[in-house]
Amino acid sequence: MGERVYLDWNATAPLRSEARAAMAAAMELVGNPSSVHAEGRAARGLVERARAQVARALGAEGADIVFTSGATEAAALALAGRDLSAAPVEHDAVRAWTDGALTVGADGGVVVPDPARACLQLANSETGIVQELPAGLAVSDLTQGFGKIPFAFNWLGVEMGFVSAHKLGGPKGIGALVIRQGTELAAQIRGGGQEMGRRAGTENLIGIAGFGAAAEAAQRDLAAGVWDRVSEIRNILEKTLDAAADMTISVGKGNIRLPNTLCLATPGWKGETQVMQMDLAGFAISAGSACASGKARRSDVLGAMGYDAATAQGAIRVSLGPGVAEQDVLRLAEAWLKQYRRFEARAA
Repeated sequence: MGERVYLDWNATAPLRSEARAAMAAAMELVGNPSSVHAEGRAARGLVERARAQVARALGAEGADIVFTSGATEAAALALAGRDLSAAPVEHDAVRAWTDGALTVGADGGVVVPDPARACLQLANSETGIVQELPAGLAVSDLTQGFGKIPFAFNWLGVEMGFVSAHKLGGPKGIGALVIRQGTELAAQIRGGGQEMGRRAGTENLIGIAGFGAAAEAAQRDLAAGVWDRVSEIRNILEKTLDAAADMTISVGKGNIRLPNTLCLATPGWKGETQVMQMDLAGFAISAGSACASGKARRSDVLGAMGYDAATAQGAIRVSLGPGVAEQDVLRLAEAWLKQYRRFEARAA
């Protein structure tokens, strides 16, 4: 077996060198960002620099950026205590706070009759399908789209959105809620007056520094067209497998998708089995959202799109990043097709 190939970038992206350097520098700062002495002001300056970096990367200049422990906490801060609707294709962090009343079409598109009372993701982590966000939307999960596709929060017409650092090469355990200026929001974690009174607790200085550096680097890559090449490599993989695996469905094909995501569903061949087979062959892929791994159920996303249980249980996700080469995905195709032919022979 050759060198392992990491193809689960939607679960978490490798830490960027820029983020690592920024975090190492932040470790040298002793001050508390809330302290008024020189050491505290230095720490506060680092937090505000990172806040500006994240705002620029999001196209959210003028909006409030509230740092949290991750997208899950940011979602809770935005959604708790509000009567909002969402669709079954949303992440569990959204579904925990919403009524699940929005309907999903066979193409993965979500119908939003009342945007002011709804939460809708920008892009789906399992299928990569990108949604058209309606103007006046209350909340959007921007996590998977951030750093992969061009958008600006200030142009979306969304009241609030949330993101996570580790999806774009920042550290785990840090995220942010983006709030249109003038929007009222009650704090869920109370105590001090940190983060504009919206999230108490001493700021995660090291994580915030890494987040800011990663966001800046990710936006630079996006502007340079790095993800266009990722899309080309994803398409090569998709065409290779389409040509050789008649029983397999490429979910979302023909839709606007994230440039790095390929969702494949083979009825009767459990996704968990495929993940284990590819792991043994040296490839890290997934059977859906990382937060849903280990749950003995079909993909709720595919189920909401109308796929039957056998198909939804047979789904895998391959998600690429800028560090993945064409030869890597061709090696994956060879390993996966070897197992596919064995499954096909058993199913005949």
